[in-house]
Amino acid sequence: MPYATLRFAQLGWRVIKIEATPVGKRLPGDPNRYIGTQVVDDDRNSYFIAPNVGKEAIALDLKDPRGRDLLLRIIKELKVDVFCCNTLPGRYESLGIDFATLSQATPKLIWAGISAMGPEYPHVPGYDPALQAMSGFMELTGREDGQPTLSGIPLIDLKAGDEVYAGVCLALAEQAEPLEFGGGKGAEIHVSMLQAAASWLITTLPLVDFDCDDSEITRCGNEHRKFIPTNAYPTRDGYIYVAIGNDLQWQRFTEIEKFTAVANEVRQTNKGRLAERQACYEDISAISVNFTTAELTADFVAATIPHAVINDIRQVRVLEALSGKLTTTRTPDGKLIHMQPMAVDSESARSELDFPAKYGQHTRQILAETGLNEAEITSLADAGVIFGNPQSGETGAKQ
Repeated sequence: MPYATLRFAQLGWRVIKIEATPVGKRLPGDPNRYIGTQVVDDDRNSYFIAPNVGKEAIALDLKDPRGRDLLLRIIKELKVDVFCCNTLPGRYESLGIDFATLSQATPKLIWAGISAMGPEYPHVPGYDPALQAMSGFMELTGREDGQPTLSGIPLIDLKAGDEVYAGVCLALAEQAEPLEFGGGKGAEIHVSMLQAAASWLITTLPLVDFDCDDSEITRCGNEHRKFIPTNAYPTRDGYIYVAIGNDLQWQRFTEIEKFTAVANEVRQTNKGRLAERQACYEDISAISVNFTTAELTADFVAATIPHAVINDIRQVRVLEALSGKLTTTRTPDGKLIHMQPMAVDSESARSELDFPAKYGQHTRQILAETGLNEAEITSLADAGVIFGNPQSGETGAKQ
């Protein structure tokens, strides 16, 4: 959900992040505030920064009926269009954040929730690594002779966020339709992390009904299961990835002087190369390891062979195709921080976003916007229903 709402912030939408009020001696608010290297003060560490730029932050106790009333007041008075949450479905009603309750404040509310397996499994917690295991992603990732492996990024978390983004945008489009065509209504969107992940099993899950061999639906390292010899190959100074997608590309590949020796009659077709899969990989590797990555890159460019250097993250950051598209933020002392690019270019989008808010930074300001006076806000703070941060002098997110 932090990624979904980041995409909204990138579009210039006003995004307000709700966190819990302090409980006992535990660190308050979003636990991700305290993960990674300390960047600013005591509650904005490196893991928290990129997903939370451009957002305001308030702290409410939604276990208290007064806190739930405040949430309804915020939705109504600030004319909130979209509400998103990512807690257990079993807690929606007790926290007063279910669609039926919140839509009382505005019937046109678009509500979206992410959970492990949807509202049918209200008490199952959802964490990306566990869902990668459950959905078969780990079984499909890693060396053929090795153990199941997690992906290097939280794929399912991000996939679920994209589904919320798409679902909300679709709901807004439908809401804009004339009333006679069903427009003008709110929407309730439930995203199951498991189902969203399984929707990506398009190249594997259907094979079960085709009586596939087990090797077709398990780990295969860096190779492609169907297009041979697509794989990562060693070079004298690293690795290079080569993607051979058809027989014509194979012909061009084997016309490169270095690789003519790997061609034979059987390997002219992908079916034949599949039959000699391991031998193909071994023959190509025995040649590629004798040349530098740059030498092989030059050959593949000349022959129009799909390939890629296997970059580390520092190299990705300076790629010509990306370096000018990176989003940025600035720490309170002015240091420029480069972040990931937007998924898709948009002329009206914000490429520089405000630094993430300190815990509870905007609570008092936002409650004042709803019409509460300072005495009322202070009374709520004294009662522990809200947490504000009046000492903070930082500028809040642009609206």
